Amino acid sequence: MPKIFSDPSAVADEIIRTTGSRLVVGLPLGLGKANHIINALYARAVADHALDLTFFSALTLEKPRPSNELERRFIAPVIDRLFGDWPDLDYATALHKGALPPNVEVIEFFFLAGKWLRNPYAQQHYIAANYTHAASYILDRGLNVITQLVAKRVVNGETRYSLSCNTDTTLDLLRARAEGRASFKLVGQVNSELPFMPGAGDLPASEFHAILDSPETDFPLFAPPSEPVSDTKYAIGLHAAGLIKDGGSLQIGIGQVGDALAQSLILRHRDNARFRETVARLAPGIVPMESEPFAAGLYGVSEMVFEAFLGLIEAGVIKREVDGAVLHGAFFLGPKSFYRALREMTPEQRARIQMTAVSFTNELYGDEDAKRRARVDARFVNNAMMATLMGAAISDGLDNGQVVSGVGGQYNFVAQAFALSGARSILTLESTRREKGGEVSNIRWSYGHTTIPRHLRDVIVTEYGAADLRGKSDAEVIAAMLNVTDSRFQAELKLQAKDAGKLPREYQIPAAHRENFPERIATALKPAREAGLLPSFPFGSDFTDVEQQLIPALEMLQQASRSPRQLLSLVLAGLRPADASAQPALARMGVDRPNRFSDRLYRMLLNAALKRSGVT
Repeated sequence: MPKIFSDPSAVADEIIRTTGSRLVVGLPLGLGKANHIINALYARAVADHALDLTFFSALTLEKPRPSNELERRFIAPVIDRLFGDWPDLDYATALHKGALPPNVEVIEFFFLAGKWLRNPYAQQHYIAANYTHAASYILDRGLNVITQLVAKRVVNGETRYSLSCNTDTTLDLLRARAEGRASFKLVGQVNSELPFMPGAGDLPASEFHAILDSPETDFPLFAPPSEPVSDTKYAIGLHAAGLIKDGGSLQIGIGQVGDALAQSLILRHRDNARFRETVARLAPGIVPMESEPFAAGLYGVSEMVFEAFLGLIEAGVIKREVDGAVLHGAFFLGPKSFYRALREMTPEQRARIQMTAVSFTNELYGDEDAKRRARVDARFVNNAMMATLMGAAISDGLDNGQVVSGVGGQYNFVAQAFALSGARSILTLESTRREKGGEVSNIRWSYGHTTIPRHLRDVIVTEYGAADLRGKSDAEVIAAMLNVTDSRFQAELKLQAKDAGKLPREYQIPAAHRENFPERIATALKPAREAGLLPSFPFGSDFTDVEQQLIPALEMLQQASRSPRQLLSLVLAGLRPADASAQPALARMGVDRPNRFSDRLYRMLLNAALKRSGVT
């Protein structure tokens, strides 16, 4: 039976005493990190340089950090409310300061998006890995400890612990240990907010070497609030929803497009006429491949489980059972309401959501025949940052070698889409992004880094439609990609393709695709937006009503900050008196009664942004 501790320092001492001075510690991806034990081990290594400590992990979570004064005023109360008692990871703090001691190594195979750009240590110690390969990589490095956050329950006097949010690589590593291919100690930290999930991650106490269980080390789960879904993301979600086949299987990757897709699927199921009407406004003359309500329903098989999946289950979209479950997942992360919903489910409801190994969700290996039977008409939907005209996707890094996030499971699911009969890979991206110099296209002629190569091109979806690329010639692919490109960039890209000899000189983009402008998207979605069919927060929000009003205004200010002319325009517009409806938002930001010049300037900017964003 495991040793039970109430002091994380004592747990660290026990690990070092029984393992030795060289520690290779596996930390679960994201939510499942045992923060107090991790910090205690790190403190030991800082104090004793004879200790050789390696942390192997992914998705190190951190509290949001404001980048300017207005952002600080908005986010500081949110941080206090949602993250106030969540313990920071000391190794992450040291990494940001460049102060990691020489006897500590931190290796990650997936970053929180954009958080470690231009950090030399993090970039140099990143491992490019498919999610399913991470377990073998850490075994090769000599894994001897796993520390993990766990849920606890006692049934008929027997204590059991659930891996809960992170069955992903831990179950694969436990299987390796059981087969004699690995030797490590599993150390758990009990968390009272973590839902006890049934299934393969429900473990007897005997699997653990030690357990930290104390009210003093209990803490609120990391709970990033849902972000508002923009018109662009809803357009992407609606196009993708027209590709999902009833009776099939569904995987959704990380990103807000997932919320948009889920809400679009719910609209298709619950109000089919309005779904068809909205899609027709969005893409006149184009009939979606799939548009009927879900009679048979979908089966969910996704490495990541997030709140939108619960909405799909509740709406009756995800309901096709496989081995008693409607959803198999490998890790989860979400807002407080998501964790609460999982905790408050009946045992029967929770049993329909099975957390399992990432090798199960992301691969066909192992019981392949059963997986093929279950994953019929699968649709794997994942986000990309950029794509090339010839169908390659850029999802994890930049052409200068800097890593933005990671490959994660994206390649796994693309490969599955080609291995399974009737399956498709759907990569989604916004057609443009805003940089300091203005708007730029996310569809490029070429790019110096690729995540998914062009020979695995399948379906790419932007706010302007779906480009079906599988089995098409290069010229056909280029034409399809131009159709979903923002029209401000079509001419230049078309010319590049022609100059390269990849498109006939006489080729012209069809007239129906020459009006790809953001204004058209906003106009097309406006009726559905006003009718409440496409809410900014389709699955609820941890932001207050006033904070929800402030978000679009602050986003407008952030964009305007890149242009002196736009900022001046906002200042002049903000000279007009504020409406009464703006007062709660101005008060929330501490500029309702400005005394200093800076506060008066902030008030003018915010007043104008609230008006222009339609809040007041």
